[in-house]
Amino acid sequence: MALAPSAPADVTGEGVNAPDLQIFVFALFFIFGGITSLNDVIIPKLKDLFTLNYFQALLVQSAFFAAYFIFSIPAAAIVRKAGYMRSASIGLVIMTAGCLLFIPASQSGTFAVFLFALFVLAAGITTVQVVANPLISLLGKPATTSSRLTFAQAFNSLGTTIFPIVGGYLILGSLAKVDPKTLSGAALDAYRTAETQVVVNTYLALALALVIVAGVVWTRRNRLPNVVEDSGSVLRAFNLLGRPRFGFGAACIFLYVGAEVAIGSLIVNYLIQADVFAIGAVAASTYVGFYWGGAMFGRFIGTVVLRFVSPGLVLAAVATGSITLILVTASTTGQIAGWSMLAIGLMNAIMFPTIFSLASEGLGKRAAEGSGIIAMAIVGGAVIPPLTGLIADASTLRFALILPAACYAVIAAYGIYARRPAIG
Repeated sequence: MALAPSAPADVTGEGVNAPDLQIFVFALFFIFGGITSLNDVIIPKLKDLFTLNYFQALLVQSAFFAAYFIFSIPAAAIVRKAGYMRSASIGLVIMTAGCLLFIPASQSGTFAVFLFALFVLAAGITTVQVVANPLISLLGKPATTSSRLTFAQAFNSLGTTIFPIVGGYLILGSLAKVDPKTLSGAALDAYRTAETQVVVNTYLALALALVIVAGVVWTRRNRLPNVVEDSGSVLRAFNLLGRPRFGFGAACIFLYVGAEVAIGSLIVNYLIQADVFAIGAVAASTYVGFYWGGAMFGRFIGTVVLRFVSPGLVLAAVATGSITLILVTASTTGQIAGWSMLAIGLMNAIMFPTIFSLASEGLGKRAAEGSGIIAMAIVGGAVIPPLTGLIADASTLRFALILPAACYAVIAAYGIYARRPAIG
């Protein structure tokens, strides 16, 4: 794509007038959404290779989303000092380093090294996301922030739809006809190294793409003026939690990401069950695209609906829809059970951007700080999935869905609470 001259963006009371920068932001949403969704494909792969139970396998999500908790506030500090576009480039470089760490992870044949590679990759994604959320809010009129952020999230969902389908064939399609439980010692190590090489190849291709994108973004590093408030200690951001609307919203981000990730992580194992779709892992991985594709489709719809209906009421409605679908999938079998679980993706569509925009109303120049706190709350993806796995290990996958359902119930309550615009 040809680049326009790097003139300063036009900042007005109606937001930053820089349509070309919106394209870059949409690309960032596509990239970090797609890479995040690859975890849903890696989980069954590593579960098989390392003979893990559900709790252990879902530690993949714990390693990945723990980075949001640890790096969000430092990332917000980087944005305050370096600006949006430079920080995006830094985040992309860190993501590249995480992808390259899959090489020693494969050579070691050790599960813990894979977790570390995912942690570093997620640290980069955290930085990019701390940039992207407030930036898309800045690039337009404040009155249409919910709609615009939902539209940007649709590109996130486009990535989460495409990446699992392609990744499923590349990563799960290579599973050898060998039961790792029958191997030990050097033979087991060699088997794991060989089987994880396809994971390495996938992430090396991503590393190359990320380097290119980082270079392009760096050429736009002076595109925006300094519109981020530098307010001293980054710890000051935590006083935002004293605002009930923001604090409740941050808690709902924790619960939403946890519920969404828990369900997405279990789709392959859920669908291959004999009383659901009774299909192989590769075929089941293609259905992950329907889950995330539903979110993409719903976000395009939500972009329009949120212009006319109270975002809080829409949030309460879709959260209630998620609970209903969980009850259906937990109490049925066959096609109904499978498709009702996948349809939860459609209900998830507008949740993150709507919760984010409702919680962030009135933050002004402290938007980057608020984004850092909310990005920390994404650590719900590290907590809720393994807890869901523990319940599944102790009972069944169906019963384990009670935890995501409880998360959605709290989100529905927040939608009702925040249905009116913030005052002051």
